Amino acid sequence: MTGKVLLVDDSGLARRSTRRVLEEAGYTVVEAEDGLSALEKFTVERPDLVLLDLVMKGMYGLEVLARLREIDPAARVVVMSADIQTSSREMVKAAGASGFVNKPAQPAQVLAALQQAIDGTSPWN
Repeated sequence: MTGKVLLVDDSGLARRSTRRVLEEAGYTVVEAEDGLSALEKFTVERPDLVLLDLVMKGMYGLEVLARLREIDPAARVVVMSADIQTSSREMVKAAGASGFVNKPAQPAQVLAALQQAIDGTSPWN
């Protein structure tokens, strides 16, 4: 698979490790370290997919997701989080995310979630 992914995470270590997985799979990666820069880069770069951390300094991931959906209602956003509560997953789903990956994310999980988002298949069943 090829395509452009906007990787949003306030952890530099998480961005580096995830970027490596994505690039090895053939994706082009654009990075943002916070919600505001993510919105700016989404508008300029128009990525095929967004991989979005849920808990970040400044703007929380759900707010970023809502704003991305305002910019582009068809935006494909996969949320990553160490928060494994069912309520968090339900909020992410209700907000229009294309998928959810638990942190620490395994490469196969990340790639499968992105492929589901591209294919339009629902991981929420």
